[in-house]
Amino acid sequence: MSEAKIPLAGVIGNPIAHSKSPLLHGHWLKTLGIAGHYVPLHVEEDQLEAVIRMMPKMGFVGANVTIPHKEAVMKIADQVTDRAKLMGAANTLIFRPDGSIMADNTDGYGFLTNLVAGAPDWDPKSGPAVVLGAGGACRAVIASLLEAGVPEIILTNRTRDRAEQLKSDFGGKVRVEEWVQAGNLLEEGKLVVNTTSLGMVGKPRLRIPLDGIRKDAVVTDLIYTPLKTDLLTTAEELGCTTVDGLGMLIHQAVPGFERWFGTKPDVTEDTRAAILG
Repeated sequence: MSEAKIPLAGVIGNPIAHSKSPLLHGHWLKTLGIAGHYVPLHVEEDQLEAVIRMMPKMGFVGANVTIPHKEAVMKIADQVTDRAKLMGAANTLIFRPDGSIMADNTDGYGFLTNLVAGAPDWDPKSGPAVVLGAGGACRAVIASLLEAGVPEIILTNRTRDRAEQLKSDFGGKVRVEEWVQAGNLLEEGKLVVNTTSLGMVGKPRLRIPLDGIRKDAVVTDLIYTPLKTDLLTTAEELGCTTVDGLGMLIHQAVPGFERWFGTKPDVTEDTRAAILG
Protein backbone atom coordinates (compact mmCIF):
# COMPACT_ATOMS: atom_id res chain seq x y z
CA MET A 1 0.00 0.00 0.00
CA SER A 2 1.40 3.39 -1.03
CA GLU A 3 2.14 5.93 1.70
CA ALA A 4 2.51 8.79 -0.82
CA LYS A 5 0.32 11.83 -0.15
CA ILE A 6 -2.42 12.45 -2.72
CA PRO A 7 -2.09 16.09 -3.81
CA LEU A 8 -5.19 18.24 -3.34
CA ALA A 9 -6.14 21.52 -4.99
CA GLY A 10 -9.36 23.50 -5.21
CA VAL A 11 -11.11 26.75 -5.92
CA ILE A 12 -12.04 29.19 -3.15
CA GLY A 13 -14.97 31.53 -3.59
CA ASN A 14 -18.37 32.66 -2.36
CA PRO A 15 -20.57 31.50 -4.06
CA ILE A 16 -18.70 28.62 -5.70
CA ALA A 17 -21.23 25.95 -6.74
CA HIS A 18 -21.40 27.42 -10.28
CA SER A 19 -17.64 27.12 -10.90
CA LYS A 20 -16.48 25.16 -13.95
CA SER A 21 -12.95 24.78 -12.53
CA PRO A 22 -13.58 21.41 -10.81
CA LEU A 23 -14.80 19.95 -14.15
CA LEU A 24 -11.74 21.31 -15.94
CA HIS A 25 -9.09 20.18 -13.45
CA GLY A 26 -10.90 16.89 -12.86
CA HIS A 27 -10.76 16.21 -16.61
CA TRP A 28 -7.01 16.88 -16.71
CA LEU A 29 -6.30 14.77 -13.61
CA LYS A 30 -8.22 11.87 -15.16
CA THR A 31 -6.75 12.10 -18.68
CA LEU A 32 -3.20 12.48 -17.35
CA GLY A 33 -3.65 9.63 -14.86
CA ILE A 34 -2.67 11.76 -11.87
CA ALA A 35 -3.79 10.61 -8.42
CA GLY A 36 -5.06 13.98 -7.18
CA HIS A 37 -8.29 15.81 -6.42
CA TYR A 38 -9.65 19.31 -7.13
CA VAL A 39 -12.60 20.52 -5.07
CA PRO A 40 -14.88 23.58 -4.80
CA LEU A 41 -14.51 25.36 -1.44
CA HIS A 42 -17.20 27.79 -0.28
CA VAL A 43 -15.39 30.13 2.12
CA GLU A 44 -16.85 33.13 3.96
CA GLU A 45 -14.74 36.29 4.04
CA ASP A 46 -14.18 36.22 7.81
CA GLN A 47 -12.86 32.64 7.55
CA LEU A 48 -10.58 33.16 4.54
CA GLU A 49 -7.22 33.51 6.27
CA ALA A 50 -7.85 30.64 8.70
CA VAL A 51 -8.88 28.33 5.84
CA ILE A 52 -5.90 29.24 3.63
CA ARG A 53 -3.39 28.82 6.49
CA MET A 54 -4.83 25.37 7.24
CA MET A 55 -4.89 24.08 3.65
CA PRO A 56 -1.16 23.21 3.29
CA LYS A 57 -1.40 21.16 6.50
CA MET A 58 -4.30 19.21 4.97
CA GLY A 59 -2.33 18.17 1.87
CA PHE A 60 -3.33 21.00 -0.46
CA VAL A 61 -0.63 21.98 -2.96
CA GLY A 62 -2.50 25.07 -4.13
CA ALA A 63 -5.80 26.67 -5.02
CA ASN A 64 -7.56 28.96 -7.42
CA VAL A 65 -9.27 32.01 -5.99
CA THR A 66 -12.37 33.68 -7.37
CA ILE A 67 -14.88 36.38 -6.38
CA PRO A 68 -14.91 37.95 -3.80
CA HIS A 69 -11.49 36.88 -2.45
CA LYS A 70 -9.04 37.77 -5.25
CA GLU A 71 -7.84 40.99 -3.57
CA ALA A 72 -7.94 39.74 0.03
CA VAL A 73 -5.60 36.77 -0.59
CA MET A 74 -2.84 39.20 -1.60
CA LYS A 75 -2.57 40.29 2.05
CA ILE A 76 -2.47 36.69 3.31
CA ALA A 77 0.24 35.39 0.94
CA ASP A 78 3.90 35.38 2.00
CA GLN A 79 5.02 36.22 -1.54
CA VAL A 80 3.16 37.96 -4.37
CA THR A 81 4.36 37.79 -8.00
CA ASP A 82 4.97 41.00 -9.94
CA ARG A 83 2.09 40.29 -12.30
CA ALA A 84 -0.33 39.77 -9.39
CA LYS A 85 0.85 43.10 -7.92
CA LEU A 86 0.27 44.79 -11.28
CA MET A 87 -3.26 43.36 -11.48
CA GLY A 88 -4.04 44.11 -7.82
CA ALA A 89 -5.53 40.63 -7.48
CA ALA A 90 -4.53 36.96 -7.35
CA ASN A 91 -6.35 33.98 -8.84
CA THR A 92 -3.76 31.27 -8.12
CA LEU A 93 -2.15 30.21 -4.84
CA ILE A 94 0.86 27.89 -4.61
CA PHE A 95 1.55 26.19 -1.26
CA ARG A 96 5.24 25.47 -0.98
CA PRO A 97 6.74 22.48 0.89
CA ASP A 98 7.93 24.82 3.69
CA GLY A 99 4.33 25.96 4.24
CA SER A 100 4.77 29.40 2.68
CA ILE A 101 2.12 30.73 0.30
CA MET A 102 2.73 32.37 -3.07
CA ALA A 103 0.00 34.38 -4.84
CA ASP A 104 -0.01 34.73 -8.63
CA ASN A 105 -2.36 36.00 -11.32
CA THR A 106 -2.73 34.01 -14.55
CA ASP A 107 -5.75 35.89 -15.95
CA GLY A 108 -3.66 37.96 -18.37
CA TYR A 109 -1.82 34.86 -19.58
CA GLY A 110 -5.15 33.07 -20.04
CA PHE A 111 -6.71 35.96 -21.93
CA LEU A 112 -3.80 36.46 -24.33
CA THR A 113 -3.17 32.75 -24.94
CA ASN A 114 -6.85 32.24 -25.76
CA LEU A 115 -6.87 35.28 -28.06
CA VAL A 116 -3.82 34.11 -30.02
CA ALA A 117 -5.16 30.53 -30.23
CA GLY A 118 -8.53 31.74 -31.54
CA ALA A 119 -7.19 34.47 -33.83
CA PRO A 120 -3.69 33.38 -34.92
CA ASP A 121 -3.50 36.11 -37.60
CA TRP A 122 -4.14 38.94 -35.12
CA ASP A 123 -1.20 41.35 -34.97
CA PRO A 124 -1.07 43.29 -31.67
CA LYS A 125 0.74 46.18 -33.37
CA SER A 126 -1.91 46.55 -36.11
CA GLY A 127 -3.96 49.14 -34.25
CA PRO A 128 -5.91 50.14 -31.15
CA ALA A 129 -7.95 47.83 -28.92
CA VAL A 130 -11.37 48.98 -27.75
CA VAL A 131 -12.02 47.61 -24.27
CA LEU A 132 -15.51 47.70 -22.78
CA GLY A 133 -15.67 47.73 -18.97
CA ALA A 134 -13.25 48.56 -16.17
CA GLY A 135 -13.79 45.82 -13.58
CA GLY A 136 -11.33 43.30 -12.14
CA ALA A 137 -10.83 41.28 -15.33
CA CYS A 138 -10.18 44.43 -17.34
CA ARG A 139 -6.91 45.11 -15.52
CA ALA A 140 -5.52 41.74 -16.64
CA VAL A 141 -6.68 42.40 -20.22
CA ILE A 142 -5.03 45.85 -20.40
CA ALA A 143 -1.77 44.63 -18.86
CA SER A 144 -1.48 41.70 -21.27
CA LEU A 145 -2.40 43.77 -24.36
CA LEU A 146 0.15 46.50 -23.56
CA GLU A 147 2.80 43.84 -22.92
CA ALA A 148 1.96 42.26 -26.30
CA GLY A 149 2.57 45.59 -28.06
CA VAL A 150 -0.91 47.02 -28.67
CA PRO A 151 -0.26 50.74 -29.41
CA GLU A 152 -3.38 52.16 -27.73
CA ILE A 153 -6.20 50.99 -25.46
CA ILE A 154 -9.48 52.87 -25.93
CA LEU A 155 -11.29 52.26 -22.66
CA THR A 156 -14.94 52.94 -21.90
CA ASN A 157 -17.02 52.07 -18.86
CA ARG A 158 -20.46 52.92 -17.53
CA THR A 159 -18.79 54.64 -14.55
CA ARG A 160 -16.01 56.81 -15.91
CA ASP A 161 -14.12 57.02 -12.58
CA ARG A 162 -13.13 53.35 -12.71
CA ALA A 163 -11.77 53.75 -16.23
CA GLU A 164 -9.82 56.87 -15.20
CA GLN A 165 -8.26 54.89 -12.34
CA LEU A 166 -6.99 52.29 -14.83
CA LYS A 167 -5.61 55.06 -17.05
CA SER A 168 -3.72 56.51 -14.09
CA ASP A 169 -2.34 53.04 -13.27
CA PHE A 170 -1.33 52.07 -16.82
CA GLY A 171 -0.37 55.42 -18.32
CA GLY A 172 -0.57 57.29 -21.60
CA LYS A 173 -1.40 54.39 -23.90
CA VAL A 174 -4.84 54.16 -22.27
CA ARG A 175 -7.44 56.64 -23.58
CA VAL A 176 -10.74 56.95 -21.69
CA GLU A 177 -13.96 57.78 -23.54
CA GLU A 178 -17.60 58.18 -22.46
CA TRP A 179 -19.81 55.07 -22.43
CA VAL A 180 -22.43 56.83 -24.59
CA GLN A 181 -19.78 56.94 -27.35
CA ALA A 182 -19.09 53.18 -27.18
CA GLY A 183 -20.80 52.42 -30.52
CA ASN A 184 -18.72 55.05 -32.35
CA LEU A 185 -15.49 53.90 -30.70
CA LEU A 186 -15.88 50.43 -32.23
CA GLU A 187 -14.93 51.89 -35.62
CA GLU A 188 -11.39 52.47 -34.32
CA GLY A 189 -10.71 49.03 -32.90
CA LYS A 190 -8.63 46.39 -34.66
CA LEU A 191 -9.47 44.40 -31.52
CA VAL A 192 -12.69 44.67 -29.49
CA VAL A 193 -12.87 43.14 -26.00
CA ASN A 194 -15.96 42.96 -23.79
CA THR A 195 -14.87 42.61 -20.15
CA THR A 196 -18.29 43.58 -18.72
CA SER A 197 -20.94 41.11 -17.55
CA LEU A 198 -23.44 42.65 -20.01
CA GLY A 199 -24.78 39.90 -22.24
CA MET A 200 -24.22 37.13 -19.72
CA VAL A 201 -27.07 34.78 -18.82
CA GLY A 202 -29.13 36.51 -16.12
CA LYS A 203 -27.56 39.95 -16.75
CA PRO A 204 -28.79 42.90 -18.85
CA ARG A 205 -27.95 42.95 -22.57
CA LEU A 206 -24.99 44.88 -23.99
CA ARG A 207 -27.05 47.80 -25.33
CA ILE A 208 -24.61 49.59 -27.63
CA PRO A 209 -24.78 49.89 -31.43
CA LEU A 210 -22.53 47.18 -32.89
CA ASP A 211 -22.78 48.05 -36.59
CA GLY A 212 -19.59 50.14 -36.39
CA ILE A 213 -17.35 47.12 -35.78
CA ARG A 214 -14.72 46.88 -38.53
CA LYS A 215 -14.87 43.80 -40.74
CA ASP A 216 -11.12 43.25 -40.22
CA ALA A 217 -11.41 43.40 -36.43
CA VAL A 218 -10.95 40.56 -33.97
CA VAL A 219 -13.78 40.50 -31.41
CA THR A 220 -13.63 38.63 -28.12
CA ASP A 221 -15.97 38.40 -25.13
CA LEU A 222 -14.85 37.25 -21.67
CA ILE A 223 -18.34 35.85 -21.06
CA TYR A 224 -18.79 32.11 -21.71
CA THR A 225 -22.44 31.71 -20.62
CA PRO A 226 -23.74 31.86 -23.31
CA LEU A 227 -20.78 30.71 -25.37
CA LYS A 228 -21.90 32.90 -28.27
CA THR A 229 -23.03 36.29 -26.97
CA ASP A 230 -24.96 38.84 -29.05
CA LEU A 231 -21.66 40.71 -29.52
CA LEU A 232 -19.93 37.64 -31.00
CA THR A 233 -22.96 36.72 -33.13
CA THR A 234 -23.15 40.22 -34.63
CA ALA A 235 -19.37 40.38 -35.17
CA GLU A 236 -19.47 37.02 -36.95
CA GLU A 237 -22.25 38.25 -39.23
CA LEU A 238 -20.09 41.28 -40.09
CA GLY A 239 -17.25 38.95 -41.12
CA CYS A 240 -15.00 39.45 -38.09
CA THR A 241 -12.81 36.82 -36.44
CA THR A 242 -14.41 36.02 -33.08
CA VAL A 243 -13.02 34.37 -29.94
CA ASP A 244 -15.30 33.16 -27.13
CA GLY A 245 -14.53 33.45 -23.42
CA LEU A 246 -14.36 29.77 -22.51
CA GLY A 247 -10.74 29.50 -23.67
CA MET A 248 -9.63 32.17 -21.22
CA LEU A 249 -11.01 30.10 -18.33
CA ILE A 250 -9.17 27.04 -19.65
CA HIS A 251 -5.83 28.71 -20.44
CA GLN A 252 -5.62 30.64 -17.14
CA ALA A 253 -5.87 27.28 -15.37
CA VAL A 254 -2.84 25.73 -17.12
CA PRO A 255 0.01 27.40 -15.13
CA GLY A 256 -1.60 26.56 -11.78
CA PHE A 257 -2.23 22.93 -12.69
CA GLU A 258 1.38 22.58 -13.89
CA ARG A 259 2.77 24.06 -10.66
CA TRP A 260 0.55 21.91 -8.43
CA PHE A 261 0.65 18.55 -10.17
CA GLY A 262 3.95 18.73 -12.07
CA THR A 263 2.57 18.23 -15.60
CA LYS A 264 1.48 20.82 -18.15
CA PRO A 265 -1.97 19.85 -19.48
CA ASP A 266 -2.88 20.18 -23.16
CA VAL A 267 -5.81 22.36 -24.19
CA THR A 268 -7.85 20.44 -26.76
CA GLU A 269 -11.44 20.21 -28.04
CA ASP A 270 -11.90 17.44 -25.43
CA THR A 271 -11.04 19.97 -22.74
CA ARG A 272 -13.78 22.32 -23.93
CA ALA A 273 -16.24 19.43 -24.21
CA ALA A 274 -15.49 18.35 -20.63
CA ILE A 275 -16.48 21.79 -19.32
CA LEU A 276 -19.53 22.17 -21.56
CA GLY A 277 -20.75 18.75 -20.46
